[in-house]
Amino acid sequence: MELAIKSLSKTYPNGVQALKNVSLSISTGMFGLLGPNGAGKSTLMRTIATLQEADEGTIQLNGIDVLKEKHKVRELLGYLPQEFGIYPEVTAEHMLDHIAVLKGIHNKKERKTLINDLLHQTNLWDLRRTRLGEFSGGTKQRFGIAQALLGNPKLVIVDEPTAGLDPQERNRFHNILSEIGEHVVVILSTHIVDDVSELCTNMAIIHEGELLLTAEPLKAMNELKGKIWSKVISKKEFPECGKKFEIVMTRLFAGKIVIHVLSDNRPDDTFKMIDPELEDVYFTTINKNSAPVTA
Repeated sequence: MELAIKSLSKTYPNGVQALKNVSLSISTGMFGLLGPNGAGKSTLMRTIATLQEADEGTIQLNGIDVLKEKHKVRELLGYLPQEFGIYPEVTAEHMLDHIAVLKGIHNKKERKTLINDLLHQTNLWDLRRTRLGEFSGGTKQRFGIAQALLGNPKLVIVDEPTAGLDPQERNRFHNILSEIGEHVVVILSTHIVDDVSELCTNMAIIHEGELLLTAEPLKAMNELKGKIWSKVISKKEFPECGKKFEIVMTRLFAGKIVIHVLSDNRPDDTFKMIDPELEDVYFTTINKNSAPVTA
């Protein structure tokens, strides 16, 4: 299974150019689409999911024209949007049954078997008769992936699936996505770098509608090996460091600031070389195309 996106562009009526000549090739497995909020990720996901039109370009899914043969795509698609509505008074079991019918699974016995399997897979079996309005954020997301998997889709799109989840639910969701990604194309759209680092064998970074990087995460990190240096500084030292060094990312630690600096050589004796993280790749790529980092 392969998804081929070529020269895709989209401009909204308010003049915002959400996608600028985007081209991607995505095969079976987990593919991470990284970018800050407003980068164009959701626009791209909705376009692939046949929920909105593109101005220019093409999308092919194993020979199917996604932009013209939407009904064929929807038969192969599982989609978990960033926000999705539920009927709060309906139980998980009944809602999945209803969605299965809408997806064309009319045999009652087949539906029951499929739904029971999905409830076990997403660890929702004990909550199958619980009303959806009583679900926590994590269980709601697990229900979302269960409904996306109805009908054995060949392409699964999940948009910001772990935002707001606690560590335990995030880990459980990662396990589910990893299992799915062994057999189908899974596109994970997120601004959480760790999600891509832990799950995806291939990735792309998008910013302000433009595709900035397509790479394997490990290879992208290896390309920065020997070039990332770290130091802990006080907040009052940051402005001066920002003038002297190319700071790619910062994080707070015990009331101080840990800075990562991009340099071919040790900036000075107070810095230590560190192994690059995917965050270093992400921020290095983004910073080349935006304003400098600020604390």
